Parts: sequence; structure tokens; C-alpha cells
Amino acid sequence: MDNEPIAVKILKSYIDDLDYLEIVGTCNNAFRAIDILNNENIDLMFLDVNMPGLPGTQMLKTIQWPPKVIFTTANKDYAIEAFELDAIDYLLKPVSFERFLKAVNKFCQSYKTDSVQHNSEPGFLYFRTDRKMVKVFLKDITYIESFKDYIIIHRQNENELKVKYPISSVENMLPQSLFLRIHRSYIVSIKKVTAFSNHDVEIGKIELPVGKSYPDVFKKLTGNNSILPNPGLKPGYLPFHV
Repeated sequence: MDNEPIAVKILKSYIDDLDYLEIVGTCNNAFRAIDILNNENIDLMFLDVNMPGLPGTQMLKTIQWPPKVIFTTANKDYAIEAFELDAIDYLLKPVSFERFLKAVNKFCQSYKTDSVQHNSEPGFLYFRTDRKMVKVFLKDITYIESFKDYIIIHRQNENELKVKYPISSVENMLPQSLFLRIHRSYIVSIKKVTAFSNHDVEIGKIELPVGKSYPDVFKKLTGNNSILPNPGLKPGYLPFHV
């Protein structure tokens, strides 16, 4: 929610670049935003502090069950109040894409943590491909491979799935107790690993390299870093509605 058309246009362009975010609505005043929140299932709200009629911080206090919030503003003076309201992040305009993505990744990490703590149902994610949403159960994933602007999700007893997502964003949505980044191009399911060394990881007959920037892979796979399978995982829902 923002009352500056240029700021709204920039945020919309950033969101359009991330397939796992889906815009439900935009508005330039607090009352329209409250109406949307009362009628839609919103996961994340980008909220400007300086809104006409009712400031964003005041509006948030009136909502009984608010979604996660990332504040956007040209004024840094409201940062303390924003975080007292449990905001995910506080973005100062003009917002760069890198800073925007960092804030979204914080939201994804928060969503993942809440999911692990509050539910024991099998986890899954939805990925958009070919104009439809495909459900991927986490237990079926063997490894994820990055290829240019895409990732390839390799699944046990299922066809591989190629979707346009940055691997770093998907890494942030996966539970660290179940998945491990071993290379800038690979994430593996810890439970599917059949053998490993300091240089590679095997999943059945597949050998994947361990990147030099990931020196703790051996330690994590042997359990020395407290990474153990955790069945307590709430279903994940993508795309997130903003």
C-alpha cells in the first residue's frame, strides 16, 4: 500500500520478477487496504508509513490479525515504531531491487520458521510453471539444480520440474533441517544423500560437486551442526499473496 504512483510502479516491477509473489491488490489509502485485508487472504503487505488520512503505522494497530509487513518510506524516523509493530523490514525509498529481495528473503525465512514450529503436517511448496501451480512435496525432492535464471527440481519417482526461480530464494524457503546448499548451483535433500566426501555428494548414482565456498558440508552432513531430519513442518504455500 503506497500513495506514490512511482513507488508503486517500482515495487510492482520487482514483485513481477519473483514468481512466488502474487499481487492481490494495490491501494493509495488505508481504508481501501483494510477492505482488501478483510476480504482476501494476504500473506505479506508492503506498507507506506506516510499515508493520507491514516498513517500506515496507525492503520496496522487497528488490524486484529495483520499479515506480515514490510514498511516502505522516505522517512527513517519511524523505524523504531515499525519494528515495535513486528515489521519484517523497513525499506527506505528509493528501494533497490537488492534491498527489496533481502527484505522478501527475511519474510520467507520468517514464514519457514513459523511453519516448522506450529505444525506437523507433511510440507510442500507450490511452484508456478506453464500457467499453472504445481504442488511439490518436500519429501519427494532429491536435489535442486540451478541453471541460469531457472532451477530444476529433481524428484523421486516424479518428472523433474523446471521453473523460473532464483535458487537463493528457494533455499530460504526450505527447512535447514531437511535441505543443504552444497554449491552455488545445488541444494540437496539431506535424507536422500547416500555418500559424500569433502569434494562431492552422492544421491544414488548422481554425483554433485561441493563448492569451495561451502566448507562446512561435511560437518553438517555428519550431524556435527545439529542438522537432523525434523518432521514438524507446516505446509508451505506459494505464491505468497502481497
